[in-house]
Parts: sequence; structure tokens; C-alpha cells
Amino acid sequence: MEIHRCFLLSYVKYGDHDAIMHCFSKENGYQSFFAKGLYSARNKKKPYLFPLNLLLISVPKKHAEQQMVRLSKIEVAPEFTEYGNVAANSVLFFIADFLNQVLREESTNAVLFKEIQQAHREICGGNVDAYLAFLFSFLRISGVAPFESAGFFLNPETGLFENGRSHPDFDEQNSGIWQRYIKSENPYSIKLPREQRQSFLDSIMRYCQYHITGFQIPRSLAVVREIFE
Repeated sequence: MEIHRCFLLSYVKYGDHDAIMHCFSKENGYQSFFAKGLYSARNKKKPYLFPLNLLLISVPKKHAEQQMVRLSKIEVAPEFTEYGNVAANSVLFFIADFLNQVLREESTNAVLFKEIQQAHREICGGNVDAYLAFLFSFLRISGVAPFESAGFFLNPETGLFENGRSHPDFDEQNSGIWQRYIKSENPYSIKLPREQRQSFLDSIMRYCQYHITGFQIPRSLAVVREIFE
């Protein structure tokens, strides 16, 4: 057997009792697992199916690198604890939704896996701005974050700062926030007022549309907006 440390990104019920789980594995990157009997009456593992839970998934060694693997056992990582706060859970769901879309072709990425762990700790610790820092860090890890350059307005298409405004979502205030994240050694320490948080989030989603092929704004974003309004 091999044990995979995985963040659960999404899952779908398959038939009456089974499930297909889409995860980001520390060992193999984006991977799907077939969980037989997970929805059966006697199975007590259904509560594990919460987006961004950190799971230990056991699979047969000879099948460990297949695209769809039937798991043998599933447990929550021992150092991992659930967090019952509605706002935190909504943000975790949004991040999982975002990652499930953008990581479909992602192979092993230890840096990103560690960043997801950091974001989860921050969010569950009450840092309501942590999801913004994570989204920015994801862009940086992916190599598409803006470059630090002279200028007052970020051009979302080029990733450069210019003297003239090129997009309605990237006014001087939002562009200044981007500069703060670029220059910060710890993006998770940045705190934003509610109004700036919403407009900055809109600008991140717009930036992703320019730099991530086929990117669609996650539907779960609407829930995050409601929570923080």
C-alpha cells in the first residue's frame, strides 16, 4: 500500500453508494480516487467529504500513479482539525473550488502543497484576508504574478505597472494593493478594509482570466461575497 496526503478539492456521488474524489496529492499532484461504498449506511467516513480537508488515502502500490485509483482506506490526517466557523468554511470551499479548476493538469508541486497548508492554517486561525494572500501566492508560484515595475496602474494583460489606466478593475487603489502584495515578505500579514477586499478580489479574478487558460470565475465566489458583506 501507498499512503497519499491529499487536499480534497471536490467530489461527486457515483451510483447509490460510491463516490469519485478529486484531490491535490503531495505525492502525485492532481489525482482522482474512486471510493467504493462511501455513501453506504454503515460507512462513517462521509463527514470527511469537506472541501480542503487534508486526507490520508491508502491505495494499492501498483496503481498509485494511475489517473483514477480505487482507494483502500481513507482517514483525516492526524494533525488536521476541522473548523466549524461558517465564514472560514465558505472561504475553504471557495479555495477548493478555485483549485479544482486550475490544477487539473498539475503534477507534483511541493511548494504549492505547502502554501495550501499555510492558507488553511491562516483561515482557520481567523485571518479573513488569507484567501486573498493565497490567490496572490498561487499566481506567484505559477509564474504569472505581476512584476514589480514603475507606474501607478497595473495592466492585467501584460502584468506590468503603467502610468495610464488600462482596465476599470485596476484603478490606482487596487493597483497599489497589488504592489503591497508584490513587495510583502508575508502576504498573509496584509489586512484590508471590507470595500478594498471586495474590489481587490474582483481584480484577482480578472487577472486570472487573462493568465490562466480557460479560467471561469468559481460559482462559490458568490457565497464568499455574501459572507463578508
